[in-house]
Amino acid sequence: MHTEILILAWGAVLLFVHIFAAGHVKTRQYGTKWNTGARDEALPPMDPIVGRMVRAQANYQETFPIAIVALLGVVAAGRTGDMTALGGWIWLGARVVYLPLYALGVPVVRSLVFLVSVVGLAMVLWPLLGG
Repeated sequence: MHTEILILAWGAVLLFVHIFAAGHVKTRQYGTKWNTGARDEALPPMDPIVGRMVRAQANYQETFPIAIVALLGVVAAGRTGDMTALGGWIWLGARVVYLPLYALGVPVVRSLVFLVSVVGLAMVLWPLLGG
């Protein structure tokens, strides 16, 4: 199995972590009745950590499709190599670090870690773009 597919599988696990982490803190704020209900009622504003977890999840969901295209693309095109594997691991590692930094409200460093993840994705995409 290609390393890039393994990275993609771990990326899917990380998506579950994002979904359940955000759901957990929302349920902690709004209660089990809200979680198991239709969720039609108007809610008070989210506590800061809930908002950060929801935004972190949204950010991951916005960028995960790019990772899917990049990682599957290099495998399908036969363009895998040390750079694409390293770039994938850099992307995944940075995304793992990003979640707790966002949850804790750490400024600047969180943004730098996001940029590291973008560099990792660029390393994977480069061979697909003719590099």
